Parts: sequence; C-alpha cells; structure tokens
Amino acid sequence: MTQQTAIVAGGCFWCTEAVFRDVIGVTAVESGYIGGTVPDPTYRQVCSGSTGHAEAIMVTFDTAVITLPEVFDVFMGTHDPSQLNRQGNDIGTQYRSAIFPLDDDQRAEAEAAIARWNADHPGEHAVTTIEGPDTWYPAEDYHQEYWDGEGQRNPYCLAVIPPKLLKLRKSFQDKVKG
Repeated sequence: MTQQTAIVAGGCFWCTEAVFRDVIGVTAVESGYIGGTVPDPTYRQVCSGSTGHAEAIMVTFDTAVITLPEVFDVFMGTHDPSQLNRQGNDIGTQYRSAIFPLDDDQRAEAEAAIARWNADHPGEHAVTTIEGPDTWYPAEDYHQEYWDGEGQRNPYCLAVIPPKLLKLRKSFQDKVKG
C-alpha cells in the first residue's frame, strides 16, 4: 500500500472532513489550519479571520485505491469552488477554497483539477487558489472526527453536512465507502 497526503480547504473543515471520511481509499483525515501568519493558531483565532489561515483537512489515502486527481476531483465536486472566501453562511478568508500542494507534481494535479472543474461548469469559474508550501497546524482534538461525534447533534452540521454527503454519493458513487 502506497500512502499519499493532500491538503485541501473547502470551507468548514467539519464538513470537508465528513465527506472525505466516506471516500474509499482514504485512510486518515485530520482537520487543521494552514496558510496563515500566526504560529500555532487556535480555532478562535482562525475563526476571527485575523490569522490568514484556512480551515483545511489533511487527507491520507491509498494510491492503489484512489488517485490524487480523483481526490482533487472529489474535493472540487463536493463544495462550491466558485464562491470567493465563503461556503454558504461561512464567510471570510478562513473559509476559502484552496489546495496546498506538497510538491510540484501535486501543484500540477491541482491546476489540472481546477481546469477540469471549469471545463465541466460552463459559465462558472473556480476561484480555488493554489497556495504554499506552508506550515500545517492540527486543529484541537475536539475538531477531529467531529461529524461522527458532536456534529450529529450540532444544528449547523445537520443543515450543511448531509447535503454534501448526498452530493458525494450522487456524483462519485464509485468512490463512496459501502
């Protein structure tokens, strides 16, 4: 098994994490912060929008089961990459759509994924940025696996996550865990 890691930001990390936990070949998902100026930021600092960080996830996956282009396609297809610095009611640069490539190959795949999304959505344009490299900061423990615990009692999550999971199941049927 060959493992690879990718870092993406598509709004609320609780929502993005919930999607990727349901994707075949994904072996780990960690919520965290990246792309800002404050070392070791806290959730409260990032949510204020003053640190420059994005709420993001680090996805580890088995490349024999799912490829990096497929990971990026799932990412682009399960949030709205045409919204600048927001996803739904979450507004601010901390909720931006971004890919943080870990090397030149990932940067090229990120560019290709954005181009594919744009080609598949005439009249729309992805504002997803490609940023980094930058320092990854894991989010506090209570943010990890949030949907599987506290999230299913959180009204915000109940309103936002199920539609994203439905979009995953509809658009990427062959990539969903059974």
